[in-house]
Amino acid sequence: MEIRDRIFIDGRWVKPSSDDLIDVIDSDTEEIFAKVARGTAADANRAVEAAKTAFESWARTSADERGKYLLRINEGILARMNEMSETISKEVGTPLGLSQFIQVSIPASTFSDMSTRASGYEFEETIGNSRVVKEPRGVVAAITPWNYPLHQIAAKVAPALLAGCTIVLKPADLAPVNAYILADIIEEVGLPAGVFNLVTGPGPEIGEAMVTHLDTDMISFTGSTVVGSRIAELAAKDIKRVALELGGKSATVLLEDVFDGGELQAKAISDALFWCYLNSGQTCIAQTRLLVPRSKLSEIEDRVAEETAGYTIGSPFEPTNRVGPLVSKKQQDRVKEYIRIGKEEGAKLLTGGDEMPEHLDRGYYVKPTVFSEVDQNMRIAQEEIFGPVLSVIAYNNERDAIDIANNSSYGLSGSVWSSDNDHAIEIAKQIRTGQVEINGGMFNPTAPFGGYKKSGYGRELGKYGLEDFLEIKSLQLP
Repeated sequence: MEIRDRIFIDGRWVKPSSDDLIDVIDSDTEEIFAKVARGTAADANRAVEAAKTAFESWARTSADERGKYLLRINEGILARMNEMSETISKEVGTPLGLSQFIQVSIPASTFSDMSTRASGYEFEETIGNSRVVKEPRGVVAAITPWNYPLHQIAAKVAPALLAGCTIVLKPADLAPVNAYILADIIEEVGLPAGVFNLVTGPGPEIGEAMVTHLDTDMISFTGSTVVGSRIAELAAKDIKRVALELGGKSATVLLEDVFDGGELQAKAISDALFWCYLNSGQTCIAQTRLLVPRSKLSEIEDRVAEETAGYTIGSPFEPTNRVGPLVSKKQQDRVKEYIRIGKEEGAKLLTGGDEMPEHLDRGYYVKPTVFSEVDQNMRIAQEEIFGPVLSVIAYNNERDAIDIANNSSYGLSGSVWSSDNDHAIEIAKQIRTGQVEINGGMFNPTAPFGGYKKSGYGRELGKYGLEDFLEIKSLQLP
């Protein structure tokens, strides 16, 4: 069993204020596979103070030099690819192959991408008689989730460091070990003391201490809308900058002309299911609503049920499995309860259900589940379930499809499928979300990522992610 009983503050592994440890559970075996330090508010305060002390020197370091550190971090992550992937597969339940690509390679590429931006980004520009300079915002409290733990850490840490900010990171208690590996790498590359700090422990205590500390200049949070709202409320008292990446209830819209050709229809259904069941549905951009023409509902039901049957479920370390366990017993119970709610609301259960998969006797598993004849106002169509549960919703015409897609308090992602790309784009522009996939367009980790409405504000990744950590100053020249 791995024991990590220290936290990383001011460039050193130090003993926290408490001797208590947090158990980290393997979501497949339900056994403890690691223990990490349970920090306190006092530890969070120490970390913020270290970041504050380090800020002035780091902010004066050239962007090129900061970029070199980021490239070395990228190289360190890739060198520990197997260790990092296996750790996250245990923590979260992601099948190992997907873990290597999505959970580790993409975060590594975020550090690489920010490194390349060091020499290409214009931190100054001239507008008339003004010199506009973009400066680091200061000390950043980064609070990250468990579902894509390293990805969300990278999306905050890499651009913040390039901007010249210093960081205090609090990862999710359910998936903290990968953050320790990252801290090891950061120590190895010699990042100056205090620029990056890691404190693990309970969010209500540590997170709130980080958010309310007078020397914290910005908070970047990814997680639930409820917690995000609380952070915004606390930060507002001192008018602190806040970036929030919250929940989603995204829709896949299949337009009528998709059904004119078998190949496009098959591709659209496969893509919809991939984005619903990815990471066992524990994905903020999961497309958990499938919108189809009412005349095609019966046909879609058969296709979706048949393809869902091919989503083998089981250990994330078995290469043939496409769906792993959920992250915890609490999450498993939550998803099962939503499946029961769907039945009670009168939705038609096509496949799956709330019973444990027949061949498994342990692990936090939920079968890939599909409901049809879902009314757009049912709870399963409105609330973020965060599990492998798809709602098939029929629409009457394109205007109706757009209205249903927008009938959500969230606005993070979605997709539109049509035999005409331009028409798909026309529909996508009317959907109130931060990103929309057109006919299977790939996720772009250098394009801006973020949402509308209760999905949050601010943008991560690429140039826009960097700019979230910069303040703008105008120097009026004679």
